[in-house]
Amino acid sequence: MSPAVTGILSYEDFVKVHGVLLAASGLPQPLHRKLYQKLTSETFDGGSYFQVEPVESGRQRRLVSTADHIAQNSDVFLIDHAWTFRLSDAYKQLQEVPGLVERMASLMCVDVDLSSEADEAGGEGDDAKLSAAEVVEREFCKVREEGARSVRWLELEDLEIDDDMLLSLDLPTKFPHLLALSLRGNKLENPETLLEVVAQFKSLRALWVNYNPALENGVKDLEARILGSCRELEIYNSQFTPKYGKWALGFCGGLYEKDNPGDSDESDHQLQSVTSLDLSNRRVQNLITEAFSPIEMPMLSYLNLRGNALDENSVSILLYYLRGFTNLTALEVDIPGPLGESAVEIIEALPALSELNGLSTSKILESEKSIADSVLKPRLPEFNAEESLTDRVINAMWLYLMTYRLADEEKIDETSVWYVMDELGSALRHSDEANFRVSPFLYMPDGKLESAVSYSVLWPTKPVQQGDECTRDYLFGIGEERQRSARLTAWFHTPQNYFIREYEKFYMELNSRRCSPVPAKASATNSLLHGDRRVLKVYTDLPQVEEFLTRPEFTITSEPKDADIIWTSLQVDEEMKKAVGLNDQQYINQFPFEACLVMKHHLAETVQKAHGAPQWIQPTYNLETHLAQLIGDCFTRERDGVDNLWILKPWNMARTIDTTVTQNLSQIIRLMETGPKICQKYIEHPALFRGKKFDLRYIILVRSINPLEIFISEVFWVRLANNTYSLEQHSLFEYETHFTVMNYRGRLNHMNTPDFVKEFEKEHNVKWLDIHLRVKKMIRSVFEAAAAVHPEMHSPTSRAMYGVDVMLDSHYLPKLLEVTYCPDCTRACTYDTQSIFGDGSTVKGSDFYNLVFGCLFLNETTHVSPL
Repeated sequence: MSPAVTGILSYEDFVKVHGVLLAASGLPQPLHRKLYQKLTSETFDGGSYFQVEPVESGRQRRLVSTADHIAQNSDVFLIDHAWTFRLSDAYKQLQEVPGLVERMASLMCVDVDLSSEADEAGGEGDDAKLSAAEVVEREFCKVREEGARSVRWLELEDLEIDDDMLLSLDLPTKFPHLLALSLRGNKLENPETLLEVVAQFKSLRALWVNYNPALENGVKDLEARILGSCRELEIYNSQFTPKYGKWALGFCGGLYEKDNPGDSDESDHQLQSVTSLDLSNRRVQNLITEAFSPIEMPMLSYLNLRGNALDENSVSILLYYLRGFTNLTALEVDIPGPLGESAVEIIEALPALSELNGLSTSKILESEKSIADSVLKPRLPEFNAEESLTDRVINAMWLYLMTYRLADEEKIDETSVWYVMDELGSALRHSDEANFRVSPFLYMPDGKLESAVSYSVLWPTKPVQQGDECTRDYLFGIGEERQRSARLTAWFHTPQNYFIREYEKFYMELNSRRCSPVPAKASATNSLLHGDRRVLKVYTDLPQVEEFLTRPEFTITSEPKDADIIWTSLQVDEEMKKAVGLNDQQYINQFPFEACLVMKHHLAETVQKAHGAPQWIQPTYNLETHLAQLIGDCFTRERDGVDNLWILKPWNMARTIDTTVTQNLSQIIRLMETGPKICQKYIEHPALFRGKKFDLRYIILVRSINPLEIFISEVFWVRLANNTYSLEQHSLFEYETHFTVMNYRGRLNHMNTPDFVKEFEKEHNVKWLDIHLRVKKMIRSVFEAAAAVHPEMHSPTSRAMYGVDVMLDSHYLPKLLEVTYCPDCTRACTYDTQSIFGDGSTVKGSDFYNLVFGCLFLNETTHVSPL
């Protein structure tokens, strides 16, 4: 609810104060006065026009019109914001604000299992209360009473069965004729024990053993060995084996289940009655078999082939074969996919179809859509019974969140505000042809930002009749030029095959690129002091340079046009040169086109163009251009069961501003809404120091790009996280666990470099020299990439210092994090240190800039090493 309003603005003042906000919202001008009236009277009348209904078995809601008729642009409705927050505060607020997590869990439909727990406990029968031994004994009683063939289907799921218990249960002796056995979710660790037991079932058609440690430990040949022993097996962990036949098809067609497991002696015509067959995600490679044929299934009218490669059959042969199913009128398949790249071509090849991927074939032909997938299945929140409400909400909220960023005349806020609309607004589902539009609106009752209250405004963009579902376009104003189809993956299950193929093409192209190391050449630079010149004038806007550049060869000047050297934190472009009177003979501490290094998306692109995918940089995607490839990478990792944690970084923000760690694909895509970002594979297993994460800041001095003359300073420092490293869900919101830059937030925990090196070597039993050599080689490769890809960087009057941030993985291999222009060198100036690899002498902090300027402008090499 909004605060009490004492002085209400007139309508004219309301329009004047909120003019920019009204324009940005897109609300039609004739509705401005009606909005004003509802805001000033706090009228929330949506309940008189709309009704919220459950769908998807209660796992989602939709909004339906209850009014007889709502004309286009005829009214505007206020929607309250149920939760408004900044991302870093989300987890804490859910845990601490009374009632918040319960309301969000209900709104996002992630408490559906809790509301009916009591009913389920009393209505499921006795299995939930029985141990594995008791379930087996109960089933064995049937065998004793009715014969060995009376038990053909046995489910022993989530019963804490370990290897010893599995052997003691003696399942093959008690149930020799099993057709289906499920051991999902137990504690089986030894693949040999599992294999010994299941190999004794000679009639087994289906086996589920997933979610056991024996499979999670990466035993690659276990499946092949099981298939070799169970020669009749048609389904393994829900996927078809190459031997699939009538039993597997009957199972997917609804013929066979626990109470009717079928028989090993299959009759010739058992599939005749099947009209609907869902083969989605069954890993089918060959569809043309004796079992799957028009003769066996003459009545088949619906077929779902999504998520199958079908790579043993060509497109033309598959289409010809499917044409033989004369009653097949509805088909679901990935497009592009095994039946080709075009929906139109599929329809033309299968003229009996009336529906493709849930769309009318006549409408597809009219619109000439190449990819038909408007009936994408929604992503519904996924959770397990043990997961806390807070974790459920954190994972589900990306299906509901919206965002805005505050700004005034002086600056824009660095971090975005996220919010969840109330129950009515959150029930608006997506449509490409939406009949409503919704937009955030900041109402300032007294005309000042301090009094602002955030709402969303909702209005009809098309005529709406009673009973119509009310929808909005989740990606309003975003077309394919901004990757609309890929971005829909945040809310819908999009065709995985397409994205995996895009990723594989991108990955193959990267791996085809190699850049030969550039041989070191003789120096082409000279000291700026020559002839009668004894002093160089330096203009700088950095207080540290003014304070610590004390060598007699340099003097500070306040006039840029009089300086020999410009050392600035600002970008020096032609406009600035003209404004302050700079000339082409002055030396500047930046290189042309250095954005190829210091902007994160350009850095990744530069490295990829030169080196492809070197081991020292994590897989990196520019979300503005390579979202499809990233999605494919995520799907591939999910399929293969490997690490899928990512870090998102803005193109050009420092100090980890707007940086996020997540494994939630919907979150990754939604975070594009807060500005351009790269998405980089997170280093999930970094080298740790005393159990905490750290990174290293190296100082690199560049005299020339062509030939490449670069030096590494002996002064480098470690940046330590404050908290013990963890990958727990809640820790991903803890800045001081996953980030190391504490100069601007958190508690700075400085450690002298020589002490760190000595203790790190002792803790990990490694030699720092080996690590240092790998770091030096990597850093040279980075600048070689810039020189090769962007030769236009070279400038004879450029000399620059860069910060290069490096992390070590658990194998002590360096990983490039970023390159920083004009790095913050407060630590270098503040703390004295010792040379690690030089003569061990002391390097005074107060001499840092004297050494930097000596290397860059006097061609000295004191306390620096050439790379």
